Amino acid sequence: MRFLYLSILLFVYSAALAQDQAAIIPMPANFAGGTGFFTLNNRVTIGFNNNQLKTAACYFQNELLSQKGITIQQTNNSSATIMLVLKPVKKNADSYAYQVSIKSNRITVSAYSPRGIFYGLISVLQLALTGKNNQIPVAEINDAPAYAWRGLMLDESRHFFGKEKVKSILNWMAFYKLNTFHWHLTDEPAWRLEIKKYPNLALIGGIGDYLNADLPAQFYTQADIKEIVAYAAERYIKVIPEIDMPGHATAANKAYPEYSGGGAAGHPEFTFNPGLEKTYRYLTDILKETNVLFPAQLIHLGGDEVSYGNEKWNSNPDILKLREREKLKDNAAVEHYFMKRMADSLYQLNAKAIFWDEMADANLPKDKTIIYWWRQEKSEQLRTALSKGYQVVLCPRLPLYFDFVQDSTHQCGRKWNKLYNPVGQVYNFNPASFANNANEKQLILGIQANIWTETVDNNARLDYLLFPRIAALAEAAWTPQSRKDFRAFNASLSQHLALYNKAGLYYYDPSKPWLHPEIPVKRKKPLNYKD
Repeated sequence: MRFLYLSILLFVYSAALAQDQAAIIPMPANFAGGTGFFTLNNRVTIGFNNNQLKTAACYFQNELLSQKGITIQQTNNSSATIMLVLKPVKKNADSYAYQVSIKSNRITVSAYSPRGIFYGLISVLQLALTGKNNQIPVAEINDAPAYAWRGLMLDESRHFFGKEKVKSILNWMAFYKLNTFHWHLTDEPAWRLEIKKYPNLALIGGIGDYLNADLPAQFYTQADIKEIVAYAAERYIKVIPEIDMPGHATAANKAYPEYSGGGAAGHPEFTFNPGLEKTYRYLTDILKETNVLFPAQLIHLGGDEVSYGNEKWNSNPDILKLREREKLKDNAAVEHYFMKRMADSLYQLNAKAIFWDEMADANLPKDKTIIYWWRQEKSEQLRTALSKGYQVVLCPRLPLYFDFVQDSTHQCGRKWNKLYNPVGQVYNFNPASFANNANEKQLILGIQANIWTETVDNNARLDYLLFPRIAALAEAAWTPQSRKDFRAFNASLSQHLALYNKAGLYYYDPSKPWLHPEIPVKRKKPLNYKD
């Protein structure tokens, strides 16, 4: 009886939601439901007042055709039944903002930028895909994101997923209005990016992955990269590569050992050699090729966990000479010297540098540097970064590392002192709570979820860890805190799960954990972030 009562309450709540909100994720800043429906059919046309909107219109047409089997035609007629309107730019206009007016006979999407139009069409698309009988409910939407940086990181050094899977992830990112894809392409297990001046980085460094060191080389050619970057750009997603340094360099050093600074037990050949001038020329060459491939003019240079494998720095004659010449008191000072030089190389390419939070201590130029705060137990690193005026992206392991498990019963991913990252914790993450004043609030660009792949060796497991947390991430990054409602999110999510089913995703359903059991994964060693 109690279960029946709760089910009735949920049904009533969901019905009320359908009228007041509909199943848009992330929840818009302002949504007013009306009476009636706009019906999609093959007589619907789409038009736009500026050719810059053609890409967004084509995207919407293709999605309706592939998802619903509905063909809509473009028209130059301003009386199109779906009209896209690019408004004249005003001072301080939000390029991410959009308005959607849905009447029973017409839909109008307006914005100050093509990106805003795209986001408006995404909201219309979600209503179309979650509605019944090809009907879109009458409504007025006035929306803009709370944060400009809404990101997802994928580690492909530890497991290579390939071009089609990356495109699939980009599609879902676009569907949830995420706009930054951080691509972790280099690390200890493998190097996944073709560099023409140093071909062995991919041909030798690309051999193996985290679980199998003998796999044939897998990497992205420069043609692949250009294709994926263009694919992302059509969805208003910028792609940021990570070239990890000076640590996590084992794969690169396997290919070109003359630039190795050695390692330590468990982390062989872990670092580049900061004591050799040729190391800086070599890495600068790599950054030059990389920067051409990624037009966002943002490159992540790593800078994390160097102490795991810099033991040989204490005895390397080149590094000892560097320390003496530059009066560097310890290995941390050597690391900061190295990172300043590599950051300078990047700045000279008119690109900004991104670092993990260890580099908040390095005194890099604040106007050219972004810090990722990832260690939730190191709140002082966040405070240091903000006090120095760095722009910051929040991606703390709890709750934004998606390789952490989603449920207490799950055994195949990470936990932190028995803590894990369920969808509710992701949803309730509040970036504003980390700012102590208005200035710090402005410095927080947004949030990002990171998925490391030590425990992800196939596409199904990747889906299992991404979905539905990617939807919760989107709402945490976009929706104003005052508008967030976890019950409403779950009501919307229940309709999005049907879309996951249709797409063939192996997702985790928090309301039905038995539906898709956790996928086992091989392990090389016990997982412990504190080792």
